Amino acid sequence: MSNVSKEYKTISEIAGPLVFVKNTEPISYQELVSVKLSDGSVKRGQVLDSSDDMVVVQIFEKTTGIDRNASVRFLGETMKMPVSKDMLGRVLTGSGEPLDGGPAITPEKKLDIVGAAINPWARDNPADFIQTGVSTIDGMNTLVRGQKLPIFSAAGLPHNDLAMQIARQAKVRGKDEEFAVVFVAMGITNEEKQSFMKEFERTGALKNAVVFLNLADDPAIERIVTPRLGLTTAEYMAFELDMQVLVIMTDLTNYCEALRQVGAAREEVPGRRGYPGYMYTDLAQLYERAGRIKGKKGSITQIPILSMPGDDITHPIPDLSGYITEGQIVMSRDLHRAGIYPPVNVSSSLSRLMNAGVGPGKTREDHKAVSDQLYAAYAEGKDLRGLVAIVGKESLSEKDRRLLDFADLFEDRVVRQKHEEDRSIEDTLAIAWDILKSLSKDQLTRIDRKYQEKYLQS
Repeated sequence: MSNVSKEYKTISEIAGPLVFVKNTEPISYQELVSVKLSDGSVKRGQVLDSSDDMVVVQIFEKTTGIDRNASVRFLGETMKMPVSKDMLGRVLTGSGEPLDGGPAITPEKKLDIVGAAINPWARDNPADFIQTGVSTIDGMNTLVRGQKLPIFSAAGLPHNDLAMQIARQAKVRGKDEEFAVVFVAMGITNEEKQSFMKEFERTGALKNAVVFLNLADDPAIERIVTPRLGLTTAEYMAFELDMQVLVIMTDLTNYCEALRQVGAAREEVPGRRGYPGYMYTDLAQLYERAGRIKGKKGSITQIPILSMPGDDITHPIPDLSGYITEGQIVMSRDLHRAGIYPPVNVSSSLSRLMNAGVGPGKTREDHKAVSDQLYAAYAEGKDLRGLVAIVGKESLSEKDRRLLDFADLFEDRVVRQKHEEDRSIEDTLAIAWDILKSLSKDQLTRIDRKYQEKYLQS
């Protein structure tokens, strides 16, 4: 334990966001620090590295004004998040301070932001459908309570628009349960911040949300803290207030860049593409905080959003995320160029837990069969586009022409929807059956005859 009553005036160096303090008592990693400046103002920080003769402190704010006369006090505790049900409707900074002009949060509890790992034995299987109102997710890559389903995007694609649409529209159906969204934005520009805040206020989605906004010019150490504050808030709401909580985190790439920056500041040996070797473990600590616990009514579902550098799905960030999470929603630059929103490439997308959240009593009896048929017909139609470029459409058989036209119909009717369009699963399935009518009945090989008789004529 550190000597919390003692102040040190032994700053030896200030380099960027780092302050080096020598000749201290033994200090713990991630311990909170207060630095009192000559003018009496106080800046906060966190221990980044500790050795026998030197402690490295990362300051949360800018280091302007800190000199060798500043006094450093080690507080003997790690960072905690003040939590309360009154947090719903609040907009906070990346370090948990009010950003909406409201008062500081009056906490019912203060929880360690690292959280407690869920015992695997206590975990319950993810189940039950969460409706996002987006057809390509609800219909074909269904999100299930307790799941972690990332969105793989790229620079210039509208992942923030999709994040806002999901935050605005997501709901649990048919049950009298409280639902909340924890929205965590990391490394965003001031323009994006204003856009997020206006959108939340304009649509009224803020009343059921807690929003954390970390800006691009905020310190890297704050960006590492931000998702942990959001997840701690989600855990309190889910497991102590019995709420169904959806956590949307954008952009995990900015978070990983902050990890790399902090790793470089600590002079760690870099791993793949300069990222820390422990990045897999660090991401797992975030993703694995999703789930359900036996005996608890609440759940935490995660939609992490990351932009793939260079559109490279083999880049370490999406690659490692794919190992930890249960599927992925992949956004397509080709669809975006074609003016289709949201540009979700269903061919590369997958929800590994979809079967647990669809069917009678959850969505509808025909849901899985319709999804399988859409996948199969769309894949064949896309393959035929390549053939048409070589031999021309006139060379195709009647059946192949139907499949070729189906691919266009699918993109225009199922994939494409408006920013404000909130489709129920029934709406999505109705659109699907409508375009499946363009195929002959002998091409509907994935759908049981009884479903065809029930839904194809309606």
